[in-house]
Order: sequence, then C-alpha cells, then structure tokens
Amino acid sequence: MQRIACIDIGTVTCRLAVADVEDGRVLRLIKESTITDLGEGLSASGRICEAAKRRVTTCAGRYVAQARAAQAPLVCCTLTSAARDAENSSEIVSALEGLGLAPQVIPGDVEGRLTFLGVSQDFPGEAVLVADNGGGSTELALGAMTDGVLDLAFVRSFDVGCRRVTERFLSARESGIPTEEELAEAHEFSASYFRQGAELLGAAAIAPTRLVACGGTVTSLVAMDAKLVPYDSKYVHLHELTLEDVERLEREVKQLSVAERAQLAGLQPQRAPVILGGIVAISELLRCTGFEALTVSESDLLFGLAIVSAAAAEGSASPVGWLPKLASLA
Repeated sequence: MQRIACIDIGTVTCRLAVADVEDGRVLRLIKESTITDLGEGLSASGRICEAAKRRVTTCAGRYVAQARAAQAPLVCCTLTSAARDAENSSEIVSALEGLGLAPQVIPGDVEGRLTFLGVSQDFPGEAVLVADNGGGSTELALGAMTDGVLDLAFVRSFDVGCRRVTERFLSARESGIPTEEELAEAHEFSASYFRQGAELLGAAAIAPTRLVACGGTVTSLVAMDAKLVPYDSKYVHLHELTLEDVERLEREVKQLSVAERAQLAGLQPQRAPVILGGIVAISELLRCTGFEALTVSESDLLFGLAIVSAAAAEGSASPVGWLPKLASLA
C-alpha cells in the first residue's frame, strides 16, 4: 500500500488529499479544501496578484505540514486554470518550490483525464460524460472505465468557470446583483463554449448514460438546496441535481447581494461572490448537453491524482498517460 499526499491549486480553491492506494485503487482518502482565490482579478489584469500568491503559499505550507503529520512520504502538487492563464505564473511556482514542493502547471487535457479517472471509479463499465467545473475552466470528458482500463472518446477544456464568468459579466456592481442584460450575457458566454461540447458529444461513437459533475459549484448547490449545515459529503456524493433545481436556485440567488448570499445555509461565505457565475455555467452545461439532471461526484481530480501519484511512486504505468513529479516529505 502506498500513502501519498496531493495538493491541487485551482482558480478558487486550494485542496489537499492524503490517500492510501493499493493496486490502482484508492482505499482511503481524506480531503481538505480552502478558498484561496488564486484567480482574483486575473481576468482584468492577466496576472496573479500578490495577495492571492500569499494566500496560496500560506495554505500550501500548512498542507505540507499536515501531509507530514499524516506520515505521507511523498507529495505531488498541481496547478490548473488560473496558473495556465497568468503571465506571471512562474512566481507562484517559485514560491511553492520554496516550500519543498515540485509544482506542475497541468494542461486542461491532463486535468480532464485525471478527473475522469477519479469519477469513473464509481461507474465501472458505464459510458459517462464527466464535467469538472472549476473557477476558470470546465473540462468535459466522455468515456468509460472497463476492467481498470480507460477508454476516452474525447477530453476538452473550455474557459468557463465560476470566477471567470463572475469577473467578466457579474461583478460591475458593488452589491453583486447583476442586471438582466448582464446575466443574459453571462449565459450566452457559457453557452457559446458548451455548444462546442455538445457538438463533440453528437459526433462521438458512444452515448453517455449520464452526466456527472464535480467542483465547488455543484457540491454547493446540493448543499444549498438541502440547507446542509454542517456540510455532509456522504449526502452530496452521487446526489442528483436537476436543471429545474439549478434554475430555481438561480432565481433565488440573482436577487441577493453578495452579503446576503453569504448567509445562505449550505454555502461557504467565501464562495458567495462567485456562486451565481457558477450557477450560470452549470445551467448552460445541462441545457447544451441535453441532460435534465446531473450526478454530483466528490471523487474528482484529487482522487485521480492520488492514483497516478501512487503509480509514479511505484514506477508503474499511468492509466492516463501522464505521471506527476513527486517531492519527498522526509
């Protein structure tokens, strides 16, 4: 059995997983998530701001200490959409290297493959469309996991995420309450990308039996819908969220200021500024792909990253054709 620590740094959240992996299967995985907003102001400036860099570095340092305390001998560290976009991403990479990490900015294709690997563990032999909806991008992957072998029809990354949509269309007013015109523009922006995803879906040789989504927006929507306090991952994982649910939540949230959203049961207060942008993206994902509902998964990129990190530690082949760099925690 291989114990491994994984740190994933996204546009909105910084996350840690400590996992025990054996024969390509995750036996136990403990996750922690912190909203650090690496992508703050990125759409306007094209750069990672100093405050965001400090937040992420501080959080990653804490995660390294936790991984050591959990007796994980090795750690991997990945960065996704915000780091891909920022012209000064080398600065956050250098700061993380200063913590003893070996950070890698991974392309959207790898991000999508890792997420599919994690999600598909719950759907063996079933053709599924997986959407990893984050702060800066959404990765769509269609395929199946059969007898431990991935068969992917396509993987594509689209520049649609809760922070990107928010900063481009929904943040002009201090209250955070958009006009109907701004909201319509946000919907059309999201739809313009997901229509491309629908075209890929239509041309694929296999048809998915379901849409499975992961990320902070969909898990928050389930928690908000059920008014989960405290958050219950067992309730959220594999819970169904319908288009009707998403549309109802949008009608409720769009009328609230950011301060009022922060008081909603089931929503992390730090996610209040970007939740409406996330709802817009998820609603258009459902409409464009033709699904009336999606299944929410917590077996996301971190789950897949743990599997390939264990393979790297053991010198085995990667099920997604990519292996991370590992740093020692000794």
